Amino acid sequence: MKILTINPGSTSTKVAIFENLEILNEKTLRHDRKDIEKFENLISQLDYRINIVKEFLTESNIKLEDISGFVGRGGLLHPMDSGIYEVNELMIKDLSNGTYGVHASNLGALIADSLAKSVGKKAYIADPVVVDEMSSVAKISGLNGIARRSIFHALNQKAVARKYAKRVDIPYEKLNLIVAHLGGGISVGLHKQGRVTDVNNALDGDGPFSPQRTGGLPVSSVYELAYSGQYTLEQMKKLNYGFGGLVSYLNTSDAEKISEMIMDGHPEAKRVLKAMVYQISKEIGGLYAVTRGNLDAIIITGGLAYNQDVLQPLLDYIDHLGEIAIYPGEDELEALAYNYLMYINNEITLKEYK
Repeated sequence: MKILTINPGSTSTKVAIFENLEILNEKTLRHDRKDIEKFENLISQLDYRINIVKEFLTESNIKLEDISGFVGRGGLLHPMDSGIYEVNELMIKDLSNGTYGVHASNLGALIADSLAKSVGKKAYIADPVVVDEMSSVAKISGLNGIARRSIFHALNQKAVARKYAKRVDIPYEKLNLIVAHLGGGISVGLHKQGRVTDVNNALDGDGPFSPQRTGGLPVSSVYELAYSGQYTLEQMKKLNYGFGGLVSYLNTSDAEKISEMIMDGHPEAKRVLKAMVYQISKEIGGLYAVTRGNLDAIIITGGLAYNQDVLQPLLDYIDHLGEIAIYPGEDELEALAYNYLMYINNEITLKEYK
């Protein structure tokens, strides 16, 4: 059972070949910015990226015919339930046209679909960032006409939650979990018997600040800044996403570099990192409150879970709340393969994008 997983980014395409969940080969295919800038728009990059993935398969001595599962990273689609979806014409249309937004991840399903069709097979996506299982109460923001949105690290959060469920031999659908994904963006979700009923929007300014994002901000200060004449709308968006959080204070999003700064006696680095951990702890604690104590475990995942200057202070804040499981890293490629195997083994059912 060979599975090809594909995760496109703005200047790279991450690909891996698995035999079941054993990795045979994995590579980050870097794209020179000059090559990318030649294309008029995102969708015109499709053939270029398909050919690079084919070259990777040739180098790996793998034929397309030998691959059973083609799974791409889900892009910006309309809000949808968690699960694995077959790539269909409507999905191709929405991703190609950028109906719900343009992002490099939109190419994941399109690359997988093209390769699969060339050998008479089907392609799939799993748990895109737009998975929306939030309760109606959790969507109320406090201002009529603006709803809280579910945009988070659904793929990794769901994958580690299911891994934990297997470890304790209890179905995911019978567990109550809080999952904190700590990466370039930070999302903290309440998984209530198989559904993420509440989660902060990890993209648009909600929840804790992260290495690159502002998280929630005092609203009056934001609109004063927005109308100050100093920034355009696009510049304001970049302040929120890309140049917020640790970058804003310390000019780097690299937690390891910040740890080195702390070791060198940099007081501001220590204070800012402590503040980020403090906000993560408050987010976890807020979700714990609405569980009424009916919580099986807190799961910590993402790249920052490797950093002891983040992990240990966080555990000091939350270890009294119950069992804590740690799954460091954020391997989306493995999570895609994991979803496909669950589908093939009849552990989850195939869903339709419509």
